[in-house]
Formats: sequence, C-alpha cells, structure tokens
Amino acid sequence: MSRHTPRIVMKFGGTSVADLDRIRAVAEKVRKQVEAGCEVAVVVSAMSGVTNQLVGYCQSLSPLHDAREYDAVVATGEQVTSGLLAIALQTIGVEARSWLGWQIPLRTDAAHGKARIGSIDGEALVERMQAGQVPIIAGFQGVAADGRITTLGRGGSDTSAVAIAAAIGADRCDIYTDVDGIYTTDPRIVARARKLDKITYEEMLELASVGAKVLQTRSVELAMKERVRVQVLSSFVDGPAPSEGNLPGSLVVDEDEIVEKELVAGIAYSRDEAKLSVRRIPDRPGIAAAIFGPLTAANVNVDMIVQSTGADGLTNMTFTTSRTDLARAIQSLEASRDVIQYGELVTDDDVVKISVVGIGMRSHAGVANLMFRTLSDRNINIQVISTSEIKVSVLIAAEYAELAVRALHTAYGLDAA
Repeated sequence: MSRHTPRIVMKFGGTSVADLDRIRAVAEKVRKQVEAGCEVAVVVSAMSGVTNQLVGYCQSLSPLHDAREYDAVVATGEQVTSGLLAIALQTIGVEARSWLGWQIPLRTDAAHGKARIGSIDGEALVERMQAGQVPIIAGFQGVAADGRITTLGRGGSDTSAVAIAAAIGADRCDIYTDVDGIYTTDPRIVARARKLDKITYEEMLELASVGAKVLQTRSVELAMKERVRVQVLSSFVDGPAPSEGNLPGSLVVDEDEIVEKELVAGIAYSRDEAKLSVRRIPDRPGIAAAIFGPLTAANVNVDMIVQSTGADGLTNMTFTTSRTDLARAIQSLEASRDVIQYGELVTDDDVVKISVVGIGMRSHAGVANLMFRTLSDRNINIQVISTSEIKVSVLIAAEYAELAVRALHTAYGLDAA
C-alpha cells in the first residue's frame, strides 16, 4: 500500500524481550524507525520462558483445568511485556501506550487456548499512530463475543502481528526473532545453508507446515490471504532502521515480487512424527472412513497416508501423525478394532519427515526423482511418500535425518558458494 508516510508493524518474540536490557534494546530499534519517519505499531510476546511457567502453574493445579481460566493466566505474559516496553519507550522520549487484545478490540471465536481471529478494528490504532504515538500491543490474545480473554495458541503473537498489519494497512510486518532470516535449511545442520532474500507465501507456508520453526503456520496463511509483506530479521543485530531500500532480513511476499524463481527454496525436516500401520484389514468400501473417522472424532491430525493391498482380500493402511497425538490415535483405533477388524496395529515414533519445497516444481520434472535417487545413493530407505504441487515429503528412520538433509541440500544446488 502506497502512502506518504511508511507504516510498519514490528513484532518481537520472547528471546527479543527476555529481560530488561533486551527490552531497552528493542525500544532503541523502535525509536530508530520512528526517527526515520515511519508510523509504527509494535506487537510483543511474553518474556522468554514466562508462558511456559504460566502453563506449568495451570497444569500443576489441575491437568484438566478450565480453558477460560487458562487463557486468563497465560495472557498475562504479553500484558507485562507491552507495559514494560511502553515505559522503556517513554523513558527515551518516544510517546507510547500499551494495548491489550480486548482494547483494540481483536475479536476471536470462543475456542479458548487456540482461538481464531474473526475481526480487528484498526481505526483507533491508526488514529494514535497518525498522532505520533506508538501502540504497543500484547500479542497472542484477543476477546471472545462474551467478553472473556482468549489466546491464539503457541506462536500466536506472529498471527497477531500479521492480522494487525492487515487491519491498519501496513506496508510491511517485520518479525524480529533470534535468527537473521529464512534459510534454505537449518544452518545448525548444514553450515553452507543460504539466507534467502525473498520467499513466496506458498513456499513459506509449506516449509512452516513441515517443520520449519521460523514462522507460525497460521501467520503465514493469514499473510498470504491478506497479502501482507512479512520480513523475518534478527533483533540481536544492530544497524540502521530497515527501509524498502535496505531490508536486511528475508521477505515473505507474493510470487509476482520474485523475478528469478528457484527450483527449490528449501529443505525442511520434522522430528515430531509417528507412524502407524493398521495391518490385515478387510479390503472393502468404507474401510478408510472406518479408520480415519474415529481419529477425526478424537482430534488426531493425520498427514501422510499410503494403502497397500495384501493377499486374501486384506490390505494395510499406513499413516503418520504427530508424536503428541500418538497415544490418542492408538486409543482411538483400539476402541474401534471390532468395527475396523484389523489384525495388527504397529507403531513407530523413531522416524523423521524430510521435505523438499519450491514453486519451481510446478514447471520442472524430475524433482522427486532426484530426491529418491539421492537418498538411495546413501542407502536411506523411504517408508512413506506424499506430494503436493510444490512439495515432496518422505518419511525415513530418524537416525538418517541429518545425513538426508545435507545430501539433499547439496543435490538441489542450495549450498552457499
């Protein structure tokens, strides 16, 4: 959106506001943007470790705690940070005021602990920004129709920031974190991983959904829907205020903004995987519904699925879910054993999902074959395969995770020179 005065949202995660010194450093970054002539809104997370502590309090008192009171407790972390940052800014001469979710208001549904945003009224925020004040907004929280505080789920401050950027018509949403951008893969595994200047919404959404931890999946979905330009950059690097002519991080943008499109944008991996094989089940119409219906009822999300036909009119169904859902999945299937009529249930949580992502796959053949050949050359067995228009994922034994990531990163020409 074009206007005389640039308008941006700056979001700071827990490590960026971990203590008072870090909050002072954040205040200086905000001041630089204000002095550069920008209208600025800030979204903050709770200080590092605070949310985990508050969640622990709730669980210690009652594992089956009231979700409404859970939200009332855990939302306080962001409230503290927003107030402290407002004080820090006022101390250095920047007019600022803290805002809570209900004051905006940021309206959500009533799914406490994992609420989804319904609407945001950005009018009051814009008025304050145009008057020279910096709103400091508590991320992660909103308000339900009954007036009770809600929270958006872990990582929800990213979603808050993108939603607010859309509501106020911001030119850009800068997500400050402890990494300096989005890399072709985890640089802790591949030393020659490259930082990407730009990546498409679609690619970032796929990477986030298959294990990349840089941005929360829902925030990328919202950015893509609302066409909010998102920059990921480090809060631990000093320098001039980012501007359109000087963007030090990685931009998540529409495909039209990227002139030269890479065949593959990145390699992601997820260790939060478990494989279930339902064996020797009748090969008849409705058997898939008999298996996955109870899993859906138990709120178990299923990812990769493969069915293999056996002998004597029997078949096998193999699929993956998250490790955290494994116990519920087993319980659900065992409770439905008489209906499904399976012979054996075999599980394995010592697996990892490796994914190759890139919009270049739409117009280039052989991307999947290169992946399969690269893993075969290193004697890595593929257990399950799934594909989408711009992604190929495989499930392999967890012990080969780092070897697979390094080999694929090199095979697709992603290594830095």
